[in-house]
Amino acid sequence: MGLHRPARAILASALLLLASCGINSIPTAEETAKARWADVQNEYQRRADLIPNLVATVKGYAAQEKAVLTQVTEARAKATAINITTDDLSNPERLRQFSEAQNQLTQALGQLRTVVEAYPDLKSNQNFLTLQAQIEGTENRISVARRDYNAAVQAYNTRIRTFPDAIGAKVIYGSKPMVTFEAAGGAEKAPSVAF
Repeated sequence: MGLHRPARAILASALLLLASCGINSIPTAEETAKARWADVQNEYQRRADLIPNLVATVKGYAAQEKAVLTQVTEARAKATAINITTDDLSNPERLRQFSEAQNQLTQALGQLRTVVEAYPDLKSNQNFLTLQAQIEGTENRISVARRDYNAAVQAYNTRIRTFPDAIGAKVIYGSKPMVTFEAAGGAEKAPSVAF
């Protein structure tokens, strides 16, 4: 026996309501945000991978600048020691720690750039110029990756807070808002470094 018209109408309405509660869109938005976070981590890792080569190149020219080179190496170690999992994307404190460590590395690289000014031969060294260009390009890629992550988090957070997806987000998934990437304190002031 088939369903009677009222039963079919109720079933169709229930399916429509279920489909409009974010059954597919919430996990899709969440996975997009997680993928964008992976892009952010990838770019920070690329920068961390370039730093030992940059330090080694500068070390050959600026042996007396050991303190700055040590500071860059230590900042890199701290920055790579903080691992953020996708579960941490709802934890503002963990993201703040990550951001601070990355900011310390950025500041250490700024000091290294200042040291380079004292060594004209280094500034014309092809290895240094190549590494400098790669790190500058990576900094730009980090900026784009953070922007894309924040856009994905905004889309996800909006989806889980607006009707009708908010129903599915709370009832089915227990979704929590994700945290956007925020600049570290003092980032509004541009460092005064020049090559």
